Order: sequence, then structure tokens, then C-alpha cells
Amino acid sequence: MGGLLEMRFGCHLPVYGQAATRETVLSFARRAETLGYDSLWASDHVVLPWRIASRYPYNATGDFPLPPATDFLEPLTALALVAGVTERVALGTSVLVLPHRHPLLTAKTLATLDHLAPGRVILGAGVGWMREEIEALGAPFDRRGAWSDEAIRVMRTCWRDERAAHRGEFFRFDALACRPAPARGTIPIWIGGHTPRALRRVAELGDGWHAAFPTPAALQDGLAHLRAACAKAGRDPSTLTISARVGLSAKKPSVDVLSEVKALDDLGVDHVIVEPAARDLASMSSAIERFAADVRAKL
Repeated sequence: MGGLLEMRFGCHLPVYGQAATRETVLSFARRAETLGYDSLWASDHVVLPWRIASRYPYNATGDFPLPPATDFLEPLTALALVAGVTERVALGTSVLVLPHRHPLLTAKTLATLDHLAPGRVILGAGVGWMREEIEALGAPFDRRGAWSDEAIRVMRTCWRDERAAHRGEFFRFDALACRPAPARGTIPIWIGGHTPRALRRVAELGDGWHAAFPTPAALQDGLAHLRAACAKAGRDPSTLTISARVGLSAKKPSVDVLSEVKALDDLGVDHVIVEPAARDLASMSSAIERFAADVRAKL
């Protein structure tokens, strides 16, 4: 779509709730691409426990906002469907929780998607916050950071090497092939999270930082920590893509949303993913149409 200065814009797909239907997902994806958005994104929950003691990190109460019986589409399956009806937009995860899946399977699935939608896949990757879900899927919650670091190395090995082999703490396998390879030989990985360890992971292993619902002040603080982590890792921070996911609420005047986006742009954010608050096709489409028009009016 182009945007404020050189910023790119994406939309979060309706992958949960009543809007998580074939018709709505495909119609929304087609409309977003027609409007000129640069990317489409899907979130990740495999199962939702009936009892969740873990604190949700993205609201003041700490309560997960969806009831357990909510339909929640598997993100890579949803993106594969969207890939078939789009031609240009990037396809990303915001974020794929790495401990939900064995990295060999994740590497294969992502590479297949990128092979069929050549060069369009972005892996937004995180370690997750819900102990109940991660443990139900078999990964060690208290070691999920180290587990995820090793998983990233496994995936990059699979994408890079014809004879991939690995010996680590969590994964061990002799030479094997995992083909097809991604269209461009690898897939960019934008690391989610805001903790010191997450920002260190960005500097050491990532191609970018993917911040979820940050205020400009929080993002500024995070970028300072990220620059320090890059210095320690010997990494040039200018080689990283900085992205942010923001809410698009009908209750918030467009001027306020644009002001927030402009503040993110001033801090160096390269890519903004907007998530409409509405959960029906007409309202979501209207929200991204208004936002696209507002952005273009400010060019």
C-alpha cells in the first residue's frame, strides 16, 4: 500500500470467533490485497484449555479474552488457503508459538507454503505465554526459550542444507532431507516478545522484531534494549525489520490511529499490522478501507 514515508501495512486475518469461516477469510483477504495492503497475518492457538491460570500479557486484567469453545483456525492452514486466492501480499504469523510444533514439521510446512506462494512467507515467531497449552502439546514451558532458540536453528538448517543434521539439547537427528526449500533459500524470522531475553533472541537469531500492541513509549524503550542487545551480539540493528501489530478500533478516531502510527514511524517501525476490532466481514472490510484511505490522504 505504501504509507507514511516508507512504512508497509498489513492486516490481521479473522482467524478466530464467528468470523473464522472460509467465506469471511477469503473475502477479507481478497479485499485487503485489492486495497493495496502489503501483508496478511494469522495468530496461533492450537488448543484452548477450559481452565487458564497463566496471565495473558496483552490486557490489564491478565484474562484471556476468548472462551475455550471459540473457533480458532490453525494459522498455517489458514494462510495456505489465503495463498491460493492472492498473488502479491506477504503471508505472516503474528506469532507462531514455536513450542506448539516440532521444528522439523514447522520447517517443512513453512517451506511448502513458501514454495507454493513463492517468497511470500514471513515467520513471526514467539515462545508463548500459556503454560497450559504449551505443556499439553509436549514442550517444557520453563525451558521454552532455550527450546525455541534451538528450534530456530533446526529450521534454518533444514532450509539451508541438503543433508540436514543436528545435535542439541532438545533435538537430535542424523542427515536428512527436508524439501522443498523456501523459494529464496530461507524464510525471514521476526521474533515476537518484549522481554530482555526476547530482544536478545532478535539480535542473535532474528531478521526482525515483531512487537504486539506497543505504545510508542514502550516501543522506544524496547528499541533501546534491542540496540544494546545488538551491540553485545555484534549485530548491526539497521539489518533488522521492526514491525508492530496495532488494534484498529471503530471507537478510536482515525486521526488518533494515524497519530499513533506516525509515532511508530518516527521510531523506525517498518511494517504495521492492523487488526480490526469488529468480527463481521462488512465491518472489518469497512475498517481497513477507511484506514487505507486515511493513510493515502496523509502521503
